[in-house]
Amino acid sequence: MTLAFLGTLRGLTYLGASMLFILSLRGLSTQQSARGGNYLGMLGMALAVLVTAIALVATNVGGGGGTGGAEAAGTGGRAVGLLAAALIGGGAIGALVASRVAMTSMPELVAMLHSFVGAAAVLVGIATTLQPSGEGAHGAAHLIEIFVGVFVGAVTFSGSVIAFTKLRGLVGSRPLMLPGRHALNALLVGGSIALGVMFLGEAGPNAMIYLLVMTGLALVLGVHLVMAIGGGDMPVVVSLLNSYSGWAAAAAGFMLSNDLLIVTGALVGSSGAILSTIMCRAMNRSIWNVVFGGFGAAPSGPKATAGAAPAGPVHETSIAEVAELLLAARHVIIVPGYGMAVAQAQHAVKDISSFLIEKKIKVEYAIHPVAGRLPGHMNVLLAEANVSYEIVKEMDEINPEFPQTDVVLVIGANDIVNPSALDDPSSPIYGMPVLEVWKAARVVMLKRSMSAGYAGVDNPLAYRDNTLMLFGDARQSVIGLLAALRG
Repeated sequence: MTLAFLGTLRGLTYLGASMLFILSLRGLSTQQSARGGNYLGMLGMALAVLVTAIALVATNVGGGGGTGGAEAAGTGGRAVGLLAAALIGGGAIGALVASRVAMTSMPELVAMLHSFVGAAAVLVGIATTLQPSGEGAHGAAHLIEIFVGVFVGAVTFSGSVIAFTKLRGLVGSRPLMLPGRHALNALLVGGSIALGVMFLGEAGPNAMIYLLVMTGLALVLGVHLVMAIGGGDMPVVVSLLNSYSGWAAAAAGFMLSNDLLIVTGALVGSSGAILSTIMCRAMNRSIWNVVFGGFGAAPSGPKATAGAAPAGPVHETSIAEVAELLLAARHVIIVPGYGMAVAQAQHAVKDISSFLIEKKIKVEYAIHPVAGRLPGHMNVLLAEANVSYEIVKEMDEINPEFPQTDVVLVIGANDIVNPSALDDPSSPIYGMPVLEVWKAARVVMLKRSMSAGYAGVDNPLAYRDNTLMLFGDARQSVIGLLAALRG
């Protein structure tokens, strides 16, 4: 197999894989086609890995001739062994993690995967710098590619690790508001740029020192940026880190002269940026406000905690009373939140909606763009429970229906149904579009306690006259509610 043929085969396969990735993104744009989009993406990645492996094996094993044939074959054998070990080991670890991760842990997993991409970009940049320059391989353009790739990769890596710890609950969701934090960010970026200029002008061993020092500054920057972001913005942060990881992968593609990696990274980076912008619009905020604003730093309204007394009187209800309300209703809307995901109650909730539909009661699900800890988190949970796409409605579509709704079941959601976002200018979430559930005839909130949501903001909805509170574990509550309905 000649090198020319290998180059042509790899180029054509990469082109086909790029088209599959584009079609995959298109498929992921709707719930109905998401499964097919995933399959297309998997096929594209399989083709890319396969042709890369073939090219590597053929180049190393068949590239030697004459007296150097045995040495080349030995080198090729080692390369094939390392490649096989990486593919088998990585595939086994990925399959094990994917089979064991719960849907509630999916945001943490995504954040950690983003950190892997960032770390890979940093390692590729350092390894490329250590290689002999050869015939102009380390020209100014290539050095810029290395520097940018390492910088973006380091920010992505450390930022994703902090996002993982916040989502996992290892670090508090409250933002870290250091004095002069914006000046600190500017200093870190300015120092990195200065080191980049020195890196471009240094051809000796000091170049690596400049690169490593910049990597350290970028790691600190990534930590500080994400630590300064409050819990209410974590879905946007995960989306932003997804974009960062794409640009880091694209930079690694430039360093390795790999067209497919460039295209794939650009697709991920641009789609992540677009998604982040859409989510920020849904929150009536700008990207810059999310990244640098320290959202949720000092809520001026009352903040409830697990052991604190309620800010007003609440109307507690029972499972039997809620069952009677549902059976007497003509239109029911279910609002799922992260509490439902934690309790893994989506299947029991689906059984409730199916039972009500059998009783000729109209049932719909209302999804807020930033519900949960990950973009589309609630949609995935409902799809896992086989809830029909036809009754799953987005916020803009469902909000006009609340005034004509008899009962709204809010299951484990808090911030996305908070009326303070519309009527309390002092609230940190003021201006954020929310699901206007309080306009329904009756609202039933399923919560463990009167504690605040992830953004740390108290919810006046719990104290309204038409709101009933059903306390307890969401899964046990909905299972009991289903039994009461059937009984």
